[in-house]
Amino acid sequence: MASSLSLVFSLCLLVLCHSTNAQFTTGGQSPWQTSRGFGDPRGCRFDHLEALNPAQRIQSEAGMTEYYEESSEMLRCAGVSVKRHIVEPRGLLLPAYHNAPSLMYITQGRGLIGMVFPGCPETYQWFQQQAETYTEGTMTESQQKLRDEHQKVRRFQKGDIIALPPGVTHWCYNDGDVAFVAVQVFDTSNSANQLEPARRDFYLAGRHQSVQRMYEMGPQPTSFTTRQQLSNNMFNGFDTQMLAEALGVNQELTRRLQSQNDPRGEIVFVKQGLRMLRPFRSQEMQQQEYESMQSEEQYFGESMPGLRNATNGLDENFCTMKIRSNIDIPNRADYFNQRGSRVAILNSQKLPILNLVQMSAVRVVLQRNSMITPYWHMNCHSLMYVTSGRGRVQVVNHRGRTVFDGMLRQGQILLIPQNFAVLKRAELEMFKWVSFNTNHNAMISQMVGKNSVIRAMPLQVLMHSYRISLEQARRLKFSRRHEMTILSPIPEMMRSRDDPMFEVGTSA
Repeated sequence: MASSLSLVFSLCLLVLCHSTNAQFTTGGQSPWQTSRGFGDPRGCRFDHLEALNPAQRIQSEAGMTEYYEESSEMLRCAGVSVKRHIVEPRGLLLPAYHNAPSLMYITQGRGLIGMVFPGCPETYQWFQQQAETYTEGTMTESQQKLRDEHQKVRRFQKGDIIALPPGVTHWCYNDGDVAFVAVQVFDTSNSANQLEPARRDFYLAGRHQSVQRMYEMGPQPTSFTTRQQLSNNMFNGFDTQMLAEALGVNQELTRRLQSQNDPRGEIVFVKQGLRMLRPFRSQEMQQQEYESMQSEEQYFGESMPGLRNATNGLDENFCTMKIRSNIDIPNRADYFNQRGSRVAILNSQKLPILNLVQMSAVRVVLQRNSMITPYWHMNCHSLMYVTSGRGRVQVVNHRGRTVFDGMLRQGQILLIPQNFAVLKRAELEMFKWVSFNTNHNAMISQMVGKNSVIRAMPLQVLMHSYRISLEQARRLKFSRRHEMTILSPIPEMMRSRDDPMFEVGTSA
């Protein structure tokens, strides 16, 4: 009997441990595990942070690409690279791939994106009906002519986060009436990048003027320089005759493929518009709503309660995997308050492809004078891109010193290193930003509020840690007892005196 009870107890303990571990894992991987290396293993310090504006701009025929300072020590140490595309209506961002995974956020406009996954079938097939062979009521296979076939084309819009795995070819097209703006953040320290710790763009068409960080090794600490270079596409490096034989076309067509005299840049204008097979917008919207519903059901465990947040490689693969999610929709917010401030988190639990990209994102909308509770990232760096408004940000390092204290405005970026504490407040206008994190399931530890380190510690620990009275410790611990993540502004008259609204007992 004793052995049976012992066996039952052991099994229950095993199940309990497994369940507890599952809360801290996603797809079998702990959020503390990372596939990243160091941005620069030597001489890497974050003693001074700065807000960055686009430093260089490359004009193309139908838009421009802006590059943030590639030689910035802040970005170099974090192992990230940032650029922004502005694509005019009927502009085509030419096919390319990169050596590092990235996330793309659409701040304005809409368009189409194609991603080419090796081995996936061309499921979009466009047949042209031949009128001379058409017979009433029937149509045979011989009476259809294959006009084109290609892999899936997806629509994107403002607020979408798009995940781009390394080495995967992609292109974008603007079929809207206004320019679309896409901010793209690369994680060059990801282990998937075995080339060098810098972003490299590999173009499959056109001839491009690009800005790239040059990585140099030597007896001295690693050095980086930023250069503007004229880059040819990948076909240009092959011998014309050999390439023509491989393609099965003549050399004249091969030379056009190599784009040796193409001055249009990486964004070209399509005069008559891009014609290809794609669903009508109404069908696409229905499909997006269905995918969102399925994603939410899987996230909350409604459709597969026994397989919550599990991925086994069979239910989804590259060919059918969802690559984007909109984080601007208010009802998808994870945190929301009565003043309209909200926080939406996008991680691998909601978008499984982020397991492969090893990145995640957070969208924040702060009403005037509101704050985000001070916090630190436990397992990643975070790059903040301001989409509108203005706000004050403070960042503190491990020595308790302020490494950044300033105003951030639209279009600026700021890196917040791992474990550095940060405090953010909107000014006299709404403050909006999106954060790109270098972990697929970024974790934070809050310093103030309902779910904070202060709230979790005993009163006696607070008293002796800060040399305060019991009453002061209670006020400190429970002052923001009903608020989590988003902090509402305190009226000015309340800031200068102790107010009963912030005094509660230990039963709170």
